[in-house]
Order: sequence, then structure tokens, then C-alpha cells
Amino acid sequence: MLNKADSREIYTNQTGVHDNLEKVVLKHLNSEFRKPPAEHTVTAFKKVADAIAAVPDKPLIMDSCCGTGVSSRQIALAHPDAWVIGLDRSAKRLDKEYEEPLPENLIFAQVDCVDFWKLARQAGWQLQKHYLLYPNPYPKSVQLKYRWHGHPAFADLLALGGLLEVRSNWQLYIEEFSVALKLAGHATEGCEVFDPAGQYLTLFERKYCQSGQTVYRCLSHLASL
Repeated sequence: MLNKADSREIYTNQTGVHDNLEKVVLKHLNSEFRKPPAEHTVTAFKKVADAIAAVPDKPLIMDSCCGTGVSSRQIALAHPDAWVIGLDRSAKRLDKEYEEPLPENLIFAQVDCVDFWKLARQAGWQLQKHYLLYPNPYPKSVQLKYRWHGHPAFADLLALGGLLEVRSNWQLYIEEFSVALKLAGHATEGCEVFDPAGQYLTLFERKYCQSGQTVYRCLSHLASL
């Protein structure tokens, strides 16, 4: 059994929601993110698009920054009638071997999520659900632009639609994400304490919960604006 010392809590020099959050979010929502997608992500996107086109009319679920894909596998098993796309930048993490075979409705792609989201938006994809599970918190105040809600790709993320679910063991991250969603015109009930009740989607989630940390969640049905 893990103890609290086995899982470090997040420390930050922020005392609340970032002072520049509104300014940064609105700037990104009202300007085009011009970064061209990396070639390896373009190639991977085409392969994913071809795969899902072979069996069309299935809902799309995305698990971004999925790491070794523990969550993606569970999501795919829970939604057998949907395509589940697990995205991560690390081929080493995605190539981790498990005893259980890969669900037939699960596709892994080694990509830059920022570029993949842009390509998916340009292709007109609309998701049924999108998971962001325990993203890197970048807890220093100067790192706001690296958090997903402070990143220029935030607009592309929102444009993909669906039920967006974000989980973190850092309450402030979820509070900020909720504020950013509202600034973008999307309804959310805000930051809520979340109890997985032993049904852990990720290894991080299991580690945090078993070490006594609280985890938080934000849900939002991303309506077309």
C-alpha cells in the first residue's frame, strides 16, 4: 500500500487563479494559432483518419496525453461502439506491452496533441467525449501558458466538442480550467471533488488516491458556439 510520502503533492507560488488568466485565454480565443503541424503528426493523423473511415458513423472519443494507454484501454472497453483514439508524444510510452490484447476499437497515435487537435478541427471532427487526465500541471506562476487552458491550442481543443472531462490532483488547475471554459462561453459546474471509488482510469490516479491525495474534476458539454 502506498503512503502519502510516496506521492508528492503539487506546490505552487500562486495563491489563487492566475491574475492573467482572463487576458491570456481571451487573447488565444480571439487569435489564430499559426504553428504548422509537425510532419510526423500529419502522417499519423492521416493513418488515424483512414482507419476510422473504414468503419464510419462510429462516435469518436479522444484520450489526449494518454501515456502508456492504461486509460485508453479502459475507455475503449467501456465504449465498444465508439472509436477511441489515444494520443501521446512518446512512442516509448505507447509501445508498452500488456498481457491483454488491444481492444479492436482503440487506435494509438504518437503525435503532438496540439497539432493533432488542429488537424482534427480542420477536418471537421466532432467528438462524443474528450479526456484530459492528469495533465502536466506546470505549477509555477510563470508557466501559465503551458497549461492547456492557457495554451494557444485551447481554442482547437474546445472546437472538437463533446463532453470534456479534465481530472487533476491540483485543485487550482481545475479551478482555472473551469474559469477558462466560462470565458469561452461553455457551461460547467466548475471544480468538483472526484472519488473514483477504486475504478482508477490511470496509474497516476491510483497513486494519488492511494496516497491520500484528493483528486478534482471538471466536466463540460462543449456546445457549438
